Amino acid sequence: MSLFSSKSLPQPKFLPMTRHEMDQLGWDELDVLLVSGDAYVDHPSFAMALLGRTLVAHGLRTGIITQPRWSDPEDMLVMGRPRLFAGVSAGAIDSMLAHYTAFRKKRSEDAYTPGGRAGARPNRACIVYTNLLRRAFPGLTVVLGGIEASLRRITHYDFWTDALRKPILLDAKADAVVYGMGERAILDIATRLQADRDLRGIPGTVIADGDLPADIELPSHEDMLADPKELMRATLLLEKQVHDGTQWAVQRVANRSILIAPPATPLTTAEMDRVYALPYARKAHPAYNQPIPAEEMIRDSVTSHRGCGGGCSFCTLALHQGRRIASRSRNSILDEVRRMAASPDFKGHVSDVGGPSANMWGAYCDKEGQPCKRASCMTPTVCPHFSMDQKAHLDLLRTLRRTPGVRGVRVASGIRFDLALKDMVALGGYLREFVGGQLKIAPEHVCDHVLRLMRKPGNRVFEEFLTIFARESKQAGKEQYVIPYLMSAFPGTTDDDMRALAGWLGARGWKPRQVQCFIPIPGAVATAMYHAGITPEGKPVHVPRTDEERLRQHRILLPPEDRAPGRPMDARREPRPKSCANRCAAPSRSAGPAKKKSGRKKK
Repeated sequence: MSLFSSKSLPQPKFLPMTRHEMDQLGWDELDVLLVSGDAYVDHPSFAMALLGRTLVAHGLRTGIITQPRWSDPEDMLVMGRPRLFAGVSAGAIDSMLAHYTAFRKKRSEDAYTPGGRAGARPNRACIVYTNLLRRAFPGLTVVLGGIEASLRRITHYDFWTDALRKPILLDAKADAVVYGMGERAILDIATRLQADRDLRGIPGTVIADGDLPADIELPSHEDMLADPKELMRATLLLEKQVHDGTQWAVQRVANRSILIAPPATPLTTAEMDRVYALPYARKAHPAYNQPIPAEEMIRDSVTSHRGCGGGCSFCTLALHQGRRIASRSRNSILDEVRRMAASPDFKGHVSDVGGPSANMWGAYCDKEGQPCKRASCMTPTVCPHFSMDQKAHLDLLRTLRRTPGVRGVRVASGIRFDLALKDMVALGGYLREFVGGQLKIAPEHVCDHVLRLMRKPGNRVFEEFLTIFARESKQAGKEQYVIPYLMSAFPGTTDDDMRALAGWLGARGWKPRQVQCFIPIPGAVATAMYHAGITPEGKPVHVPRTDEERLRQHRILLPPEDRAPGRPMDARREPRPKSCANRCAAPSRSAGPAKKKSGRKKK
């Protein structure tokens, strides 16, 4: 179906959050209600804004409820019952990850909440919000989406309770899950419900008890409970289904089943351009009277593409967005920067032009449509069929920098250093012109056997990059630094491996600033390694599983003043959804400043 419709409504300045705002638009009811665990920022980097405006562009009156109270359904009632359905998302990250650190300590900050305060969303927000909607609007169709629902679409390991949980569709008792990037699926759902048709067969969705034939039968929930190794098999099969793009999968859960449709086709360049050309306000809804840290971080950033060919085993970007790169056109990106530069709020600096990795813009597979057995386009080496033009990306950045009103452009999302080494001319340009003194990259470790398990390039590749970085910085007369993202307690890592990493850093005089203790997030291959104690090939692997060992490994890299994260919570006890009060020992990569006051203006 077409992503846009001739029935498009006029786009409001902000999507409505109250009945009064609906009245101002002349809307007597909503067609679609979106519920989110994040505050509403009308920026294309925020999924609810992007999906909401896409729905309006399709002629559907769409409103947003953010961070509702979960003690009763009153907040769900503020705009009335939607005509078609409610879409639910926990927010930009899994609600449990938003609340708890790698050591199961409560976080004190939430970058997606006004004032950066923690505790504005419940644990397992998708389940809680669905239950509230069921109480508020009996019989309403409820569709789950976002990263929490997407990665929990089959039986999954939950680190915070150290147990396997059922597919979230069944746990939440929702009608469907949209996984991956949701524009196509959510419009198809709306179109079908308007025609009083069922939701079976929509690409990028999961439904319960579907009767369509499946190409892949995943291990049942009960089989996975009986044998932890079955989680690895299920994870690899699901990864295969996403990368293949054409197969149906089914999983049995007791006397029920879930049917997983093939992923939705990525948006074309023309479709991406139209989605990002919608009139986003690029600021938070005026109902908030405190800054939202995430908004401040991304306000002047531009998304150039989606998808990631990396397939790192601890990362779920490829599982969520897919390995195929969907890129915007050069003109679309230029137009967005021109609009930014014309705003009185713009300070002159474009903070980022990128995606999962900035230098994948415009990349494509020249064997597209042919069978591929690789789990990653990048490892063990960059696939020869992964085609890209990094000089074109460099030229784009230079053109953006010449835009009237723009004083500087950065690539804060970082670059894949193994890809960058494929084009030394472009790499030199990046390093001389678009590094703001510090370049953040993610080697994660230096021990090759650990890197293989991570699906990361070998340490030799990173060291080659560092040599070139130092040379180019010196030739440019700039004092520049690499800020490496590092990981502790990854499956397959021993204390000796961490000491080797610490020694490697010490030999270069580096004091690590970005160290993350491995968190087994639902859906990742590394999470299956953690739970099952095996590699993807089925070989036994050492897993730093106890809190004692995980802390010990983590502390090896930390300076003495940061080596006291406190006593971890009992892994067997369900965390309580109260406001966070303790700081994570491993610095959060996205946390904003903590404040205590409510962020909503009084009416």
